[in-house]
Amino acid sequence: MQFLKFIVSGFQSPGAVVQWIILICMFAGIALILERLWYLFLKCGMSSASFMAGISKYLKTGDYDKATQYSTSVNTPLAKSIAAVLQSRGKGAKAAQKAVDEVFLTEAPKIQRNLGTLAMLANVSTLLGLLGTIYGRMQAFDAIANIPAAQRAQALANGIAFAMSTTLFGLIVAVPLIFLHSILGRKSEQLIEEMDEKTAKLINLVEE
Repeated sequence: MQFLKFIVSGFQSPGAVVQWIILICMFAGIALILERLWYLFLKCGMSSASFMAGISKYLKTGDYDKATQYSTSVNTPLAKSIAAVLQSRGKGAKAAQKAVDEVFLTEAPKIQRNLGTLAMLANVSTLLGLLGTIYGRMQAFDAIANIPAAQRAQALANGIAFAMSTTLFGLIVAVPLIFLHSILGRKSEQLIEEMDEKTAKLINLVEE
């Protein structure tokens, strides 16, 4: 494809260090995205429905001990918050809410972990593309001013090609990172809202 040819040419130019830094940002972003997809969607997301179904089964029969054992056996933020409520049963709503707040202090950062870094990588990729554009134009202007006429056209073309290829590569990396950051950010918000909703309902149920 033609745009791949432009990107490859950027790696072969004098300012290729910018391209390599963008490439590093891309691989770092991919690693963070894969880790967040696994944690938010697979570990926390898919197990929440089956977990709450198991808790509801025990609560309907009034078997709070088994509900507590089951919640402590599951290692997700939702399970830990539910376990905090069940373990505080009989101590009052304020004690249960305090226990839940302590869980939130440790688990909410885990849910939102690396999202800021992902946004930063997207912004850095865009800015590096702009930096490459400026550098490429400087090369083009230098060609016009200082290079002999016989070599001027080639040097001018090389400078413009590098400017465009760096901009293109920066945007190719940044746009998917921004899009996936939005999806992951929304999922993290949903998980936190779910924790808040389920624990509030459980506190009202066990402390009524």
